[in-house]
Amino acid sequence: MKVIETSLKGVLILEPKVFGDSRGWFMETWSNQKFQAAGLNFEFLQDNQSYSAQKGTFRGLHYQLNPMAQAKVVRCTRGELLDIAVDIREGSPQFAKWTAVTLTAENKRQLLIPRGFAHGFLTLTDDVEIQYKADNYYAPQCDGNIRWDDPQIGIELPFAPTILSDKDANAPTLAERIERKELNFIFE
Repeated sequence: MKVIETSLKGVLILEPKVFGDSRGWFMETWSNQKFQAAGLNFEFLQDNQSYSAQKGTFRGLHYQLNPMAQAKVVRCTRGELLDIAVDIREGSPQFAKWTAVTLTAENKRQLLIPRGFAHGFLTLTDDVEIQYKADNYYAPQCDGNIRWDDPQIGIELPFAPTILSDKDANAPTLAERIERKELNFIFE
């Protein structure tokens, strides 16, 4: 596995070794031993998968508050998406900064998103499937989101989303979350 740094410290691109022959290909999508050898110590507890039928679907920016915050390893198993991570840890020198990585079924890249980051993605094709591991269980009482077009964050997308859930379309801004004291991530 090759580990590639992004513009945000802690958010990493993971490129698995892919072995191919006349039958097709094989890769390890997760190996605790290889993660630990790379200095990545996570205990993943839950796998999630979602499907988006149409290009232009935006899901996010989602996070879970402490004590149920989640680190994630995200991969695209069908289609193509732009995966986005935003640092929402108060006091972080990267606070409100974002990075985006194109994940496709073909490039087989994965994105590691640590706790304290919001996550979202934009589908770049129809029929997109995303799978991710989380190091904590989903807890509805700790669920939160931030507007995808928050001007403080300034995410640059290749085109505007055309499909959002009502929850995501009406999400508050990062400043509104802070003003209401609805974030509890502290940079350490």
